Amino acid sequence: MKKKILGLHYAIRGIVICSKTERNMKIHLFFALTVLVYAYYRDLVLWKWALLIMTISLVLITEMINTAVESAVDLCTLDDHPLAQKAKDVAAGAVLLAALNAIIMGMVIFFI
Repeated sequence: MKKKILGLHYAIRGIVICSKTERNMKIHLFFALTVLVYAYYRDLVLWKWALLIMTISLVLITEMINTAVESAVDLCTLDDHPLAQKAKDVAAGAVLLAALNAIIMGMVIFFI
């Protein structure tokens, strides 16, 4: 039981660390909170809330994975290696796709 609780502690610590240290994560959290407040006043139906939460989660999750990839690459090499750059670029691209998806989903949720 203690290992499970410790694992949860590490996971929460990872979320907190990313939220405190990563500029882009702070930006994503700001927009997520803004959209959630806006959605509250729009009185959305349940299925739109579900889409909104999944969309926000996708952006935050990809940002955290991007942070993990960048940290791991930086730990492994100080050199400018093409594969290190590829790993960082692909992870950043995943965040971009998630953010673009969030914009499209926001338009669908709020305006259609």
